[in-house]
Amino acid sequence: MLQPFRLALALALVWGAAARAEPAPGVRGRRERSVAVASTSAEPLPIVRVAGDTPTLFLFSSPIQKKTLTFDESRIRVLDAGERSIIVQPVANLGAGERQEIGVFFADGRAPARAAFVLVTDPAEVDSRIDVQRPEPPNTACQPTAQAPAPKPEDFVLLGYVDAKGVTTSSHKGTLDAVQGLSLDKLVAFRGTGWILADVKIVNGPDAPAWTPREAMFVGRVDMPLRARLVAKKPGAIPPGEFGRVLAVVEVPETKADLVFTLEVRGDGERRLTVPDVRFPKPAAEDAQ
Repeated sequence: MLQPFRLALALALVWGAAARAEPAPGVRGRRERSVAVASTSAEPLPIVRVAGDTPTLFLFSSPIQKKTLTFDESRIRVLDAGERSIIVQPVANLGAGERQEIGVFFADGRAPARAAFVLVTDPAEVDSRIDVQRPEPPNTACQPTAQAPAPKPEDFVLLGYVDAKGVTTSSHKGTLDAVQGLSLDKLVAFRGTGWILADVKIVNGPDAPAWTPREAMFVGRVDMPLRARLVAKKPGAIPPGEFGRVLAVVEVPETKADLVFTLEVRGDGERRLTVPDVRFPKPAAEDAQ
């Protein structure tokens, strides 16, 4: 057993070390930590502590789409954005009770498709680095993502997806014979600023097995195939005799010409739906406003 004097000395040394570890009064302690992305919209968003005099670095475990960053520019500055990182700093310390949201979509489109955080200012601490962890899906097989929480309508303009030229469309309707038990009911092709999207309604034959669409490709006449993000309106298999709706979207370089692709939607049992000559009309003329 420690003698009283020795015990007092040991406690004094411990308290002294703790006092030296405390930040100076009025100075926020800097912290580095990991946070997990919310897996569903029902989960609360992780809280990150920011300060007007300290940049906060977010490091992501998967590549992100920088163009999809959403935040209040009057309150938050993005100092830099990379393939897997962003650096943010509030214009000034956020007020008591003020909560600012910042979010970004991952590049691969799988769930959870978006990382979002609530930013607050804490008088005692600031997060100088956040390692963003993305939960793995229960089934690691390639699955089309569920309908992702989309940006608000005004974000399409602010993020540059829609400009003064607007969006052009074309459509197919019921022109394909059923192959491998799959047929096309309807396809609408959308083209915006730097992106194309095919909205496809697929019919699974009544005598065919249930079929889950898992990936999509846009195959051009010359260039390499483009792997698309596949979003299912209703995730899971399309039962026999029923239809399903999927969206295939990919970013493309700017060009003033029409784009024509063959769309391939692949799924279970190597079954696929192939839609040739999907036309994405050229953008409207610059002066057509």
